[in-house]
Amino acid sequence: MTIALPGTQTTSVQPVDRPVTRKGGKGARAGKPGPVAYTLLTLVALISIFPLYWTVVAGSHTNADIAATPPPFLPNASLFENFRQALEQAPIGKAILNSVIVSGSITVGTVLFCTLAGFAFAKLQFKGQGVLLALVIGTMMVPTQLSVIPLFMMVADLQWVNQLQAVIFPTLVSAFGVFFMRQYLISSLPNELLEAGKVDGASTFRIFWSIVIPIARPAMAVLAMLTFLTAWNEFFWPLIALTTANPTVQVALAGLGSGYIPQQSVIMAGTLLGTLPVLIVFTILGKQIVGGIMQGAVKG
Repeated sequence: MTIALPGTQTTSVQPVDRPVTRKGGKGARAGKPGPVAYTLLTLVALISIFPLYWTVVAGSHTNADIAATPPPFLPNASLFENFRQALEQAPIGKAILNSVIVSGSITVGTVLFCTLAGFAFAKLQFKGQGVLLALVIGTMMVPTQLSVIPLFMMVADLQWVNQLQAVIFPTLVSAFGVFFMRQYLISSLPNELLEAGKVDGASTFRIFWSIVIPIARPAMAVLAMLTFLTAWNEFFWPLIALTTANPTVQVALAGLGSGYIPQQSVIMAGTLLGTLPVLIVFTILGKQIVGGIMQGAVKG
């Protein structure tokens, strides 16, 4: 190629040969997982799924079958009979409903209050901010068992024993959630957006609702997932505050398989019943949770 500029000599530019990457060539495969990656992912997935599969297998056999050598590796139709026995031995249906109410209420309250507190600690300036934050973080170092006696005395004074609010209200806010949302908002919420909202005359609550919440949605989704799982699996405090007549799932499962020889198959069947609602929730909302996390990971 020849380029002639006014008042200059003719310049000859030689085209540069660039390597052509064919479809399916080495360049096209760059960055894509190979057979080793797929093998490792498949192995990890099988290891993760195996406990749930074994729960199904053990829940569909008898104690003698489980103790046999080799043990069974395929489920059978006895699973539904074990389901019936589990429902007769413990009020699992009511327990699942109670756990849904408790876990849902704790999740909504924790996400809302922790986002509010995290926004205040991250972007607002007030007296004693550092001291209050240190106190909040310091509560994470106090074992839960130390607060059980005064907490139960307070619940008894309020006449909440064996009522769901005795489990819901003490855990509506978590120090971890406050710290988690604060750290996320410090790095993800630009101060310019807050200043623009103030210039437009928006109140602090309006800024929180219209600016902070849309930006904090990925972190709120992660916090909601962790909070729901923690509340669903909580056993220690519900066992103290509730009775077997009005239990959560974990308290109801503790009453299964009673007798001189525990019925492991009935316990496994009841455990599977208590796990199904969580699996259904994550099957329905899994894409939204992952999408929110990925949306928060992409900036610009």
